[in-house]
Amino acid sequence: MIDNRRLRALLPKRVLGKAGSGHTQQEIAPEHSMDPRAEEPAPLESSVVHSAVYRDGKRTSTPATLAEALRSLPDASSMAWIGLYRPREPQLLAAAEQFGLHELAVEDAIVAHQRPKLERYGDTLFVVLRAARYLDETEQVSFGELHVFIGPGFVLTVRHSETPDLAGVRQRLEDDPELLRLGPEAVLYAILDAVVDGYAPVVAGLQNDIDEIETEVFGGDPGASRRIYELSREVIEFQRSTRPLLAILKALAAGFTKYGTNEELQRYLRDVTDHATTVAERVDGFRQMLSSILTVNATLVSQAQNEEMKHLTEAGYVQNEEIKKVSAWAAILFAPTLIGTIYGMNFQHMPELKWVFGYPFALALMGATCLSLYATFKRRNWL
Repeated sequence: MIDNRRLRALLPKRVLGKAGSGHTQQEIAPEHSMDPRAEEPAPLESSVVHSAVYRDGKRTSTPATLAEALRSLPDASSMAWIGLYRPREPQLLAAAEQFGLHELAVEDAIVAHQRPKLERYGDTLFVVLRAARYLDETEQVSFGELHVFIGPGFVLTVRHSETPDLAGVRQRLEDDPELLRLGPEAVLYAILDAVVDGYAPVVAGLQNDIDEIETEVFGGDPGASRRIYELSREVIEFQRSTRPLLAILKALAAGFTKYGTNEELQRYLRDVTDHATTVAERVDGFRQMLSSILTVNATLVSQAQNEEMKHLTEAGYVQNEEIKKVSAWAAILFAPTLIGTIYGMNFQHMPELKWVFGYPFALALMGATCLSLYATFKRRNWL
């Protein structure tokens, strides 16, 4: 059985000195701080969502406690399947003690927020899966985490989110006693199959979102860039959920001969591998498509900005030409105005006031000045 004190010592914690004090303070490690669940103890059975004991593919009892489930196993052909939902640390420790789980696997299940993986601890298999669900209302992808412990005569599932819902998986197996008779490995196959099948609506939803984004990009929607970035983040997160699943299935296939996996179950697992590979390839394609769309969008935005700058430049050029014309005519009209203003002051002792040719000379001077300015501006293309 597992040593709870040893497990608690293995849980990652940091000890920090508090400034100005003579004592230290324990701070929860980052992995624990990411877990929003409360830490208050609760009875183990409060997190048990379903428990059943099966023999030869048929349910024989529905025990209320883990201890009762273990006592209900009369021989090697029986199997207990216990489902836990958001268990707290004391609950998982109790479950680990009941099933003799390895402390490192229990630590991962307590901390949660693990990447998809498969690990073997003696005759116990520990699998972490990431389920996904597409939300049509918000056009977003919701991810869930599932931990599965597989051992001789038992299956312990630990869910940290609403998805995946294993009620359908349990019902499917109970409707197929021949498959359920294959034992815990059959349960693992059914869970893997349900998780991978759940990816199909997500793939379809993401494909639809990408099609919409392409329309927005070529339609010049200014909000397309932001949506591309948001969808890229979801695709990357989805890729982190699907890509490691191929390694899990490959590791299971590598142990077919060593662990004597049923031949029919091998075929089922290969089928799951085919579906998972298709999903992973589609997700990889989505990421490349979004990268290409982002490049095209940047190019189109740059072209639109260049066109706008071109129009602004052309408008500025036309405006400058108009200003030049106005300035030229203002200069031409300024010369006779200046001459007329000076000779219109009517001072008593101004020159040419009593000259007979004074008026014609003033008019000729105005005309000559205007013609000279007009010729100068015309030569410089101001007019």
